[in-house]
Amino acid sequence: MSDRLSVLKTYKLYVGGKFPRSESGRVYEVTDAKGKWLANAPLSSRKDARDAVVAARKAFGGWSGATAYNRGQVLYRVAEMLEGRRTQFVHEVAEAEGLSKSKAADQVDAAVDRWVWYAGWTDKIAQVVGGGNPVAGPFFNLSSPEPTGVVAVLAPQESSFLGLVSVLAPVIATGNTAVVVASERSPLPALSLAEVLATSDVPGGVVNVLSGRTAEIAPPLASHQDVNAIDLAGADEVLAKELEIAAADNLKRVLRPQAVDNWSDTPGLDRMTAFLETKTVWHPTGSLGASGSSY
Repeated sequence: MSDRLSVLKTYKLYVGGKFPRSESGRVYEVTDAKGKWLANAPLSSRKDARDAVVAARKAFGGWSGATAYNRGQVLYRVAEMLEGRRTQFVHEVAEAEGLSKSKAADQVDAAVDRWVWYAGWTDKIAQVVGGGNPVAGPFFNLSSPEPTGVVAVLAPQESSFLGLVSVLAPVIATGNTAVVVASERSPLPALSLAEVLATSDVPGGVVNVLSGRTAEIAPPLASHQDVNAIDLAGADEVLAKELEIAAADNLKRVLRPQAVDNWSDTPGLDRMTAFLETKTVWHPTGSLGASGSSY
């Protein structure tokens, strides 16, 4: 028998690249699928949500201005770090979702692969959704995608890790910054992911992770004038309707909840294009000589 005392992990929020406790000082009990106590998680307040938005806005210029290639490198580094902490995440996901170790391992492996998949898309998405447009006149007409801005992400409630990665990675891959509300019942994998992000070259503020009551944290994010879009993946039907109404005040982009049978399926491009704006530029080609030829 060891004489050492167990060192229990203290989970914290992740805001602006730092790990604060909730401003309110509140916590709530997190249990596994059988009701066994796992940890106390911070119970975020409206003030925490506002602080996270400020941090995300501050980080937006640098992150959106980085090259797509650089963003891809950073996302790939996240995958590397997750791979190195695979055992920890398998344990947390198994407890959070009541899965066997083998099924939890499949979820974690799929999440790592998902980071790699989106890392590969960072410098390719513009070629797919942008390009030159044919126009009737001596003009170049070019459309290119640009990030929407600060995106509030309500993580899926059931899939605490793979689902979370599936909704978060496309947001930041395209140059947006994110305020994430973790799964209310199973927030621990998300809070541990924050520790990985902090050591993976992701600039502070690009991703901010809050835990607590989704119905308490989401409304101030939906009505916040400096949040540009919101993903309602983790909201039930009643809450989603309320948040849609609140989001209309400043014309936020809203991605409504969508039924997902299997988060391991190839995600497609929808979640990336949902939070992109299209900028179109007209430029005269000019004329050369009396013949009217142009370049």
